[in-house]
Amino acid sequence: MRELNQATLNPPAGAAGHDEAGCTLEVKKLTFLEGVAMIVGTNIGAGVLSIAFASRKAGFMPLLFWLTLAGVFTTISMLYVAETTLRTRAHFQLSGLAKKYLGGFGAWLIFASVAVNSVGALIAYMSGSGKILSAFLGVSPETGSLIFFVPAALVLFLGLKAIGAAEKWICAGMLAMLATLIGATALSGQADLARLVDGSWIYMIPVFNVAVFCFSAQYIVPEMARGFEHDPKQLPRAIVTGMGITYLLLALVPLSVIALTGLSGLTEVATLAWGQALGEWAFYTANLFALCAMLTSYWGLGGSFLTNIFDKFRLGAESRTGTRLAVLAVVALPPFALAYSGLVGFVNALYFAGAFSGVILSILPILMLRAARRSGDHAPAWRCGWIANPLLQGAVVAIYLASAVYAIASGLGFLPAGW
Repeated sequence: MRELNQATLNPPAGAAGHDEAGCTLEVKKLTFLEGVAMIVGTNIGAGVLSIAFASRKAGFMPLLFWLTLAGVFTTISMLYVAETTLRTRAHFQLSGLAKKYLGGFGAWLIFASVAVNSVGALIAYMSGSGKILSAFLGVSPETGSLIFFVPAALVLFLGLKAIGAAEKWICAGMLAMLATLIGATALSGQADLARLVDGSWIYMIPVFNVAVFCFSAQYIVPEMARGFEHDPKQLPRAIVTGMGITYLLLALVPLSVIALTGLSGLTEVATLAWGQALGEWAFYTANLFALCAMLTSYWGLGGSFLTNIFDKFRLGAESRTGTRLAVLAVVALPPFALAYSGLVGFVNALYFAGAFSGVILSILPILMLRAARRSGDHAPAWRCGWIANPLLQGAVVAIYLASAVYAIASGLGFLPAGW
């Protein structure tokens, strides 16, 4: 990581292609812990609940391999976006950055990626929360989803600072619950580590797309950059710290559940099987963790989608109540309808969202970084260094493209879907 002087560069005429004077995204200061919590909270959502089930044919070891690879590559991609934002004077979301550096087509591709990934996630959260609250309260899944929706939408409406503060406190509670559950699994006498080598490597490739989805916090990097405007060097540190914690949690949850229940005992929402195996107290603890995970991820991805809509369509100040409510309705209501339409399953929503967004976010951040280095507004407080090597960038693009091709072929029935 090489520090640069803060001398301002002169952007070439016409390079921006985006009306920086019209940028209306607001700056709300974040602390380092709030930034880390936003990364962890956004990542630890539907993905951590679905990856065990998604790997029920492949097994734990292929899953761990893909989690490692996806975690490293996604962190690199996030750092590309971080340097791009730090080279940009105005505050944009991903679609705005793409417009500035890649033009209209790149902006629409990024916006489509944000939309697909966010809608896929929010569908899963609506479906998963409904199932859990139905089991908790004896209500219908639809009613359970409505109960979940109220605090989810309220904090989303309040904005970046409320999201950061809520993520920080709930993430602390989630870590405590998870430590309790993992400890209870280890002491239960029911866990069998031999189950971790069950499965077939033939089915390993489809697991990658769900693993990619589990690291879905790329979208909130520009959001965090706004919050760290007072100390931009905190941005890459928060990204790396948050992604490291995410990786540990994503590995430990399926490890514990698979060791406890075996591949045949997995449920689509992993904490249901986990809690049932350990007893009633664990059932409630595990599924309270699941609800918190969905809630924090809902805020991260939903908040990013909301501000991307403001940025992309130049809707004026975020704080205008009527406009914010209208955009919130666009973000929150379609996923609820799709979750109960019967058209999209919990894991399928994550699988195809991960495939599509993975390709876009493997290629465009690289192009954006290169363009920002040529025509950015000023020298950044931090830059990527060796991780921007063209060979590494090529490897990132190749693996995500191969994954997308597999997703299409499996969707058409030519290759195993994996579950």
